[in-house]
Amino acid sequence: MLIDGTIKSGKLLDELRLANPEAGAVVCFTGQVRGANETDPVKALYLEHHPDLTWPAITSEITKIRSEIELAGLDVWHRIGLIPAGETIVHVAAAARHRRNAFLAADRMMDYLKTEAIFWKREDRQSGSKWIEPRSEDYKDAKRWQNSE
Repeated sequence: MLIDGTIKSGKLLDELRLANPEAGAVVCFTGQVRGANETDPVKALYLEHHPDLTWPAITSEITKIRSEIELAGLDVWHRIGLIPAGETIVHVAAAARHRRNAFLAADRMMDYLKTEAIFWKREDRQSGSKWIEPRSEDYKDAKRWQNSE
């Protein structure tokens, strides 16, 4: 789900666990806006999206992952709009009978969100604002899944 507001990961994890009592493993990744870097602190991150494309594409990837990895559940929550430093930007949680599948699904979903999801990201730093692209490391990580398709 795309939201313009706070993500409450603890509540979302409880809901996923309760909805999937057959799961022996729940893996959760929460990402937050880094508040500082070595030379130029980030004050906020701004995310734009395309209402008719972004969530349908993410939903399609969720369906694809669930068809290839045996899971009980896979939740994705991603913030849009202005997100202050230190706040959660993304919550991905996977529930499965066994831990390996939960880890794989969460990892694969995050690689998709970092490289393929339709977002435009702007960093608002102390020195000014700039639009950013995924890092080369993000693309390298995402390539791991090409052999599994």
